[in-house]
Amino acid sequence: MCRSCGCGKRARTKNSGDGHSHRNGEHSHHFRREIVEIRSSALADNDKRAAQNRRWLEARKIVALNFISSPGAGKTTLLESTLDRLRGRIRCAVIAGDVQTDRDARRLSGRGAPVRQIETLGACHLDAERVGQILPAVAKKGVRLLFIENVGNLVCPVAYDLGEDMKIAILSVVEGEDKPLKYPALFSAASVAVITKIDLIQAAGWNRTQCLKNIRKVQPRMRIFEVSARTGQGMDEWIRFLTALAGQASATT
Repeated sequence: MCRSCGCGKRARTKNSGDGHSHRNGEHSHHFRREIVEIRSSALADNDKRAAQNRRWLEARKIVALNFISSPGAGKTTLLESTLDRLRGRIRCAVIAGDVQTDRDARRLSGRGAPVRQIETLGACHLDAERVGQILPAVAKKGVRLLFIENVGNLVCPVAYDLGEDMKIAILSVVEGEDKPLKYPALFSAASVAVITKIDLIQAAGWNRTQCLKNIRKVQPRMRIFEVSARTGQGMDEWIRFLTALAGQASATT
């Protein structure tokens, strides 16, 4: 259960004999309304802090990218390869979010970019307040690209604006072709989709045509990259895209 957004909570049931029955685990109207009100308030507060983060980043010409995927889709491996390729070319920084442990942050350290870990301790997503608290420590002078590796979850992170410039949907070939249809909120909100682990296409039996069709059905204007961080396939195009983003931000007045 997420401690901040309330997802995973079950509606409590109580049959007092008044009104209609709530037998067999049916819903409690008052409890559901309470959850909605709490969540709406939390999102409103988060949006205010996200706007502050966005102004802070824009003033420093930093492009922030919010990486969202299911667990094991390859976010960290993609970031490892990305940092290695951008090292010495573009100054980057990383915020790594995880429910517990700093394993991802340790993997990303030593690649030429400052890395800060946010351990959510049960929350299923990062939020703007947590991100804002560590921005000055991680996004130092000269940083042009800030990579935010969100908690592995395809649902809750979508609702929480962190102040990023764009959401990046990460999808691995081993997850099949229907994730965009099952989780349309993410693929509607994302500007870019990165399909990872394409070196495993044959083993996974992945249908490229169907997957791209499903993505386009949800988000017709999606920019799609197909990469293998292990073999390097497709990484050059991905790096050119990031380089252009950093250049555009630097050129703004």
